[in-house]
Amino acid sequence: MRRRRTLTLRGTGALLAGLGCVIAANLLGAAILLYVGILLLAVTALSILVVVLPRRSGTVTRQVSTDLITVSETSRVTLRFSLRALRMPRGLWRDVLPDAVTGDAAGEYPSETGRLSYLITGVRRGVWPVGPLVLRTVDPFGLAQREQEFGETRTVTVVPEVFTLAPLTVRVGAAGGTAQTSSSRLGQGSDNLSPRRYISGDSMRRIHWRATAHRGQLMVRQEEEESSPDALVVLDRSAARWAASGTEVDPAFETAVSLCASAAVHLMQEGYGVDVIDSAGVLLGTLRGHEDDRDGLLVALALVSPRGDSRDLASLVGGTPPGPLVYITGEIDEEDAALLRPFGAAAPMLFATAPKDGAETAATQRGWRFAALGEDIAEAWEDVLPERQTMSTADRRGDADVQG
Repeated sequence: MRRRRTLTLRGTGALLAGLGCVIAANLLGAAILLYVGILLLAVTALSILVVVLPRRSGTVTRQVSTDLITVSETSRVTLRFSLRALRMPRGLWRDVLPDAVTGDAAGEYPSETGRLSYLITGVRRGVWPVGPLVLRTVDPFGLAQREQEFGETRTVTVVPEVFTLAPLTVRVGAAGGTAQTSSSRLGQGSDNLSPRRYISGDSMRRIHWRATAHRGQLMVRQEEEESSPDALVVLDRSAARWAASGTEVDPAFETAVSLCASAAVHLMQEGYGVDVIDSAGVLLGTLRGHEDDRDGLLVALALVSPRGDSRDLASLVGGTPPGPLVYITGEIDEEDAALLRPFGAAAPMLFATAPKDGAETAATQRGWRFAALGEDIAEAWEDVLPERQTMSTADRRGDADVQG
């Protein structure tokens, strides 16, 4: 529990004025200045005693209304505290917030046991600490103040925003968009599955997140129907594709992560079993219709950042080409696009936040449905749908006929 005691600006002025009056009284022989100086010093000392002497102790608990906060989503934080003090004056409270969330986490402190609440809004992905609670008391004259921290911090997970995307007009892939139908039949009793403790060697894909949160230890599903994914989402986070920004946030990468989450959730809702990996082949999440799959993916995406190198797409796709294949990358030129082959995917979709000249032409020649990814994620998704691609091709042919 950290304490800070300081004089306010007014208190510092009163202390200096008191000392000045005492010195001037000795130099000038003016008794009135001595009385004024002593009075100012005494009031300043009394103010310090008022904020220092009360002994404060107690407990603080903090609860967030949602376990995961989406970027731009609002959640409520509730503080319950029981603080004990000896005739402590009223003051101000504030909860320490990270830059990744915003909120009005301050107010007037009541002297009795109380309950406080405020709203926070997610600003940046990640896992961030909220707290501790800081109480600030000032003496009635405003000369001295004291700040004291109470309670522990609580972590808040801010996950990428998930956008609603337009449906695919044609069902493609091994399951043809029926994976969720079979998963839903299995998942209707997912809450009745008997989870067991995690054993070394168990697949992380089988972790039962809800049971884990409830019991405080890793739990896995005891029964799960294994099936091959028929949709694959690849997030290219190799450092070469993204601008080096140090500790600063790269807006283009944030958009790519948000599209990754949106595309995976959308494909799952359309009935596909979905695997989400990065360009190095690291599994970020799987969506098979279980209620905690989505949260597990969003938590993993809350922590990703540009790093490392990428592997050849052929090794990522494997021997069985998926139906929908979504590949999300950053800066890409014509040569990079020419080397990026979909390897038999039924619906290959390529998104790039910074495509250079010739990249789109090279990508479409390889069979990709290509779109430049800007701030509007939903619009970029619509740009790769078959009807939009057909219209775009027709427009280009019409322009060529006019020029001819």
